[in-house]
Amino acid sequence: MTRQTPTAEDVAVFLQTNPEFFQEHAHIFADLRVPHPHETRAISLGERQILTLRNRCKELEWKLAGLLHNASGNERIAQQLMQWCCDMLAEDDAQALPALVVERLQGIFELPSVVLRLWDKEGPSPYVQEVGDALKNYANTLVTPYCGPADASPAREWLDDTTQSMACVALRPEGGVTAFGVLVLGSEDASRFTNDMGTDYLATIGTLAASALQRLPDVEPADLA
Repeated sequence: MTRQTPTAEDVAVFLQTNPEFFQEHAHIFADLRVPHPHETRAISLGERQILTLRNRCKELEWKLAGLLHNASGNERIAQQLMQWCCDMLAEDDAQALPALVVERLQGIFELPSVVLRLWDKEGPSPYVQEVGDALKNYANTLVTPYCGPADASPAREWLDDTTQSMACVALRPEGGVTAFGVLVLGSEDASRFTNDMGTDYLATIGTLAASALQRLPDVEPADLA
C-alpha cells in the first residue's frame, strides 16, 4: 500500500493543532531554514518571525500616521466650522446668509462647487429660486444626506460637467419634515463622496445652515399664486 505524501495544508493543520511539536522537537525548530522574503539566502525560522513582526510594526506605524493626519484634518475642519457657525450668528443681515453659507463651506472643504437652493423663501438669487417638483420631492426623501456618484442625483444639473461625486443635504426647519432647500457639495474626485462614508458631519452642517437660513422670510401665500 502506497503511503500518501502529506500536502502543505496537511502540515499546516498538523502544526496548528499540535503546538507542542516544536517544544518536543526543539532541534528541528533551531535548525529549520526558510527562504528570506526579499533575498535569495535562507534564514532561520526565528529570523523570519522577527522580519514578519517588523513588517507588521511598519504597517501599524503607517496606519497610526494616517489616523493622526486625519485627526489633525478633522480638528482643523471642526475649528473652521465653529467659526462659520459664529459668523452666521453674528450676521445681522439675513439676506447675506446664503452667500456666507456657500463661500465659507467652499473654503473649508476646498471644493470647486458648493450650491445652495432655497424655495418658498424671500432672498437673493441665485440662492433663492423656484425649483421643479421633482427636486422638491427628492429633497423631502433625503432623511440622511446623500453621498455618492453625481449622476445618481437630480441635483446634478446644478453642478459642473467635471463633477464626479457629490453630497446633497436637505434643509428643514427644526423638527420639520418638508424641506425648504438643499445644500450640494460637488467634487471632481470620484472618491471624495462615496455611498459608504459617514454622514454625521454633513447632517450637522445641514442642521446649522437650515437654522440660520430660517431667518429668511417665507414667501406669502398670495405671492405663490
